[in-house]
Amino acid sequence: MKRQDLASRRRRAVNRVSIAFLLPTCFFLVLFIFRSIIYTFDISTLDWNGVTAEGTFIGMENWKVLLQDTKFWSAVKNNVIMVISCIVIQMPIAMLLAFLIDGLLHGAKLIKAAYFLPLLMSSVAIGFLFRQLFEVKYGLAGVIMRIFMDKPFNLLSSGSTALAAVIIVISWQYVPFYMLYYYAGITTISTDIYEAAVIDGSTRTQYIFKVAIPMMSDTIKSAVIMCMVGSLKYFDLIYVMTEGGPSGKTELMATYMYKNAFTSMKMGYGSTIASAMFIIITVISLLTFKTMYWKGED
Repeated sequence: MKRQDLASRRRRAVNRVSIAFLLPTCFFLVLFIFRSIIYTFDISTLDWNGVTAEGTFIGMENWKVLLQDTKFWSAVKNNVIMVISCIVIQMPIAMLLAFLIDGLLHGAKLIKAAYFLPLLMSSVAIGFLFRQLFEVKYGLAGVIMRIFMDKPFNLLSSGSTALAAVIIVISWQYVPFYMLYYYAGITTISTDIYEAAVIDGSTRTQYIFKVAIPMMSDTIKSAVIMCMVGSLKYFDLIYVMTEGGPSGKTELMATYMYKNAFTSMKMGYGSTIASAMFIIITVISLLTFKTMYWKGED
């Protein structure tokens, strides 16, 4: 009984300390994030240009327009394509690179540093860099195209290739992050497990697929969720590269929201789009989290 009472008091003490550390975080979340979300939903009920002191209350009219806005739903479709493509491309490549680095005896630190460089660059700089590379006259892509075709074209100006080109650039930027994330997960696996697998006759490939990857399931799940949420929020790189063009082929919810709020000066409608983004991202994140974690625990 004394041991149980001692353990119970220790748990309560740990809980009190945890709450004390979490309270400041909760305070700032409420003050800066939740308050801003509520304010955005409030503005979505106004017809306001963002310049005048007050807007005109129009209730749910902006939401009615949004439901019938084909450009918005096209942006949602592009976001879905972006999410699926980024997960399918980035996750396997990042994991492959992580296991390759884990298998290196020499030079692993240098390779990790080299791969991590794209992530250290700002998205705006990367967008500008690749926009120049895709130029037909002076860009590297144009030079290569002229070798294999008579009429080279700008990948970002063609509706059939613009979104794919943007996805490739985004993957180039973020694969290093997930590579290091997976590599960190690999290093948590005890070397005794690998040695036991080798003693039992497992090859390196069998160890990776039958032992390491199953043990990294939580790491993989969290990486997929981060990639999914990040793909739904892309803005700066795409805006620099294409501004949502050509003809809306790379338009995402974030770029469409920005154009309405700050270019067309329709702050009320832009806030409606932002509110819809918040709802969509929250619902998808919760459903994904429930599918990956809660269902597995049952």
